[in-house]
Amino acid sequence: MIPIETLKAELGFVLKDTNLTGLGEKKKGKVRDIYTQKDKVILVSTDRHSSFDRLIAHIPCKGAVLTGTSHFWFEQTKDIVPNHIIDMPDANVVVVKKCEVIKVEAVIRGYLTGSTNTSIWTRYQNGERNFGGLVLPDGLKKNSKLPEPIFDPTTKEDEHDRALSLEELAREGFASMEVLMKLKETALALFKRGQEVSATRGLILVDTKYEFGLDENGTLTLIDEIHTPDSSRYWKLGSYDERMAAGLEPEYFDKEFLRLWFRDNCDPYNDPVLPEAPAELVAELSRRYIEIYETMTGKEFTMDFSVPIEQRIQNNLKKYEI
Repeated sequence: MIPIETLKAELGFVLKDTNLTGLGEKKKGKVRDIYTQKDKVILVSTDRHSSFDRLIAHIPCKGAVLTGTSHFWFEQTKDIVPNHIIDMPDANVVVVKKCEVIKVEAVIRGYLTGSTNTSIWTRYQNGERNFGGLVLPDGLKKNSKLPEPIFDPTTKEDEHDRALSLEELAREGFASMEVLMKLKETALALFKRGQEVSATRGLILVDTKYEFGLDENGTLTLIDEIHTPDSSRYWKLGSYDERMAAGLEPEYFDKEFLRLWFRDNCDPYNDPVLPEAPAELVAELSRRYIEIYETMTGKEFTMDFSVPIEQRIQNNLKKYEI
């Protein structure tokens, strides 16, 4: 693993934004810069880190970790469902085929946890018992393993996402019931594989979300990312039972500490300008992203700090210039 002292020294070596030439029309997402061509899309993962619906920091190596982790999982699951990957020409880049995006987030929950208003634990505390057709009994403890994983989909909409049933999603035209049933079946199979592989790495895949599209033949296709630290929650398997028995929170790969620092030092929802994140917290978060990549893939994470990242990406994408 890259020493944290190196990460502190290289805090300026981050990919904040890209302006790559000759690759098509650019669209800027929260984390990715998206370059669209006639039959393919180039996804460049930057080091942008968002919370409170805004950018709060740039985390060294984050974009490469997300790209590498997703690539590992796309390979691990391609027997379950086709994915959109064409090429990975750079550590921060994937080239993917164009798909018609299904505007549904396939959320899968394996444990009774969470802290937001939409989390399954909050809803359970408020008296809700029926989740995706699975009726939970009274008296369950926070962070308990569910009897079976729950498919808990939401819409992907500009204003706000909504939790809807398959029948409601079909009725509102997000996809046909046939496609939605296939989407649910596939998401549950992906989660099962994710939990199995994670367990061999000493990790629990707690919950996650998937995105799907339809390719040119109408085939359901896995898109975006899969089982990354941004789209998934992981706990450490070895200490789970002991900590649950002691009434403690599971040991997890936590990104919350940086969010909490902002909450304690400003009003992150309303202040027009946010303070700069402390270098030691940024470096620690980078270290945690790298740790989960190395734990999951079994590979050492390396990064070439000798060449500016954007220059390296442009060089590696020359064959895709139009």
